[in-house]
Amino acid sequence: MFFKSYSATTHFELMVRLIRAFDSENFTDTVNRIPVEMRPRGEDHSRCCVYRDRAILKYRLMALLGFGIEEEEDELVPLSRYAEMSLTRKGAPNPVLTVIDEACNGCVRTRYEATNACRGCLTHACVEVCPKGAVELVNGKSIIDPDRCIQCGKCMDVCPYHAIVRIPIPCEESCPTGAISKMSNSKETIDYDKCIFCGKCLAACPFNAILERSQLVDVIREMAEGKRVTALVAPAIIGETPSTMGQLVGALKSAGFSHVFEVASGADKTAICEADEFVERMEEGAPFMTSSCCPAYTECVEKHLPELKPFVSDTRTPMHYTAQTAKEEAPDSVTVFIGPCVAKRKEASDDPFVDHVLTFRELRALLAARNIEILQCEDTAFDLAGLAEGRGFPVSGGVTEGIKAYIGDRAAIEPVAVNGLDKRSVKKLKSYAKKCPGNFVEIMGCEGGCIAGPSGVEPGKKAGRKLQAFLKESPRGIEG
Repeated sequence: MFFKSYSATTHFELMVRLIRAFDSENFTDTVNRIPVEMRPRGEDHSRCCVYRDRAILKYRLMALLGFGIEEEEDELVPLSRYAEMSLTRKGAPNPVLTVIDEACNGCVRTRYEATNACRGCLTHACVEVCPKGAVELVNGKSIIDPDRCIQCGKCMDVCPYHAIVRIPIPCEESCPTGAISKMSNSKETIDYDKCIFCGKCLAACPFNAILERSQLVDVIREMAEGKRVTALVAPAIIGETPSTMGQLVGALKSAGFSHVFEVASGADKTAICEADEFVERMEEGAPFMTSSCCPAYTECVEKHLPELKPFVSDTRTPMHYTAQTAKEEAPDSVTVFIGPCVAKRKEASDDPFVDHVLTFRELRALLAARNIEILQCEDTAFDLAGLAEGRGFPVSGGVTEGIKAYIGDRAAIEPVAVNGLDKRSVKKLKSYAKKCPGNFVEIMGCEGGCIAGPSGVEPGKKAGRKLQAFLKESPRGIEG
């Protein structure tokens, strides 16, 4: 089965059940019964009781139907009503993320804590170093007052026994821009004025309380209406499937897509345009230029790094160019980007050429729900294929290599790589506005590149190895 390394989680089962409900004779009533069927009375449950389990399943289904839990005004509105509304919705749901407060564990705020490894040193180094008097000895052991602690970490640094530890909140710790934090009810909330939609909080939450607002129903509804639905497949997908790319294309067409375009074809155009732009900027005396194909990075510049705006490439993303080609070929076609990226949902909502976005996990669910075994599908050619230069974009350094190939000897390129956005790299990028160590900066929102995206399935390193093998057998636009 496609993505067989990805375990059959509850959320995956919900996606499969939702698609099968749509394919059934009575979509709305079938959806209504899913929480009860998955958590019947008398069987095991994962929360305090079966009723809370069902409530959380309902909220997960709301997100899969494209609705934000924060929008709920009446708890008595049944899932069938949300299913009905999903069938008439126009446009992509926004914002792209939602938080299930019932699933959020209400983690205590990030703090420092003295463990039982504390030996009550006579030097009291932790007590002496604390600038706020938050550490004191009680019965020969260090105690840290969380109300006075300013989280400077000095006590942890000086402890000779490493007895003081920092206990973080995973979602807050992972966010590069401080966009997620606690409300007064101890539940996490996302500040969309700060959020760059990198998806790191979604990947970090151990309770799966942060979800994407899905467009699954939108896509399968368009298929059912007999429209020309074109899949725009991100090149990172080669690392996710055990099959050949030809079998993948065959599986997509069996699932209901009428055409399949390789987004690597758009990446080829991005590489060509960005190479020309780089040469032009260097001739005009610009100190450096940054890549523009990662939407999490460009969103970060927009909201947090305005000083970098003049240096960001004006070239559009591979998704944009591929979708534009699809619309030029058939203006009435429905374009669906398929990839591992949360930020693509935000980018797509602002791009008139992209109608919907699905993740690799949602694609897996679609194939499973419709009983499509990818390894049994016939090899089928892409309706629009890419070259090696574009296919290399999803790994760190791949954008630079693609652009270098098209720059040739027209300009000297001194590349700098920012491999993943986090608090430290955002700070580093801010300094580049004053002094950049090179003249071309490639920024990947995810460490390792798109192959390590939050909505992917396979581990990034494993996916990267498969991609590299695929590149060796791919045709090149520039030989040498």
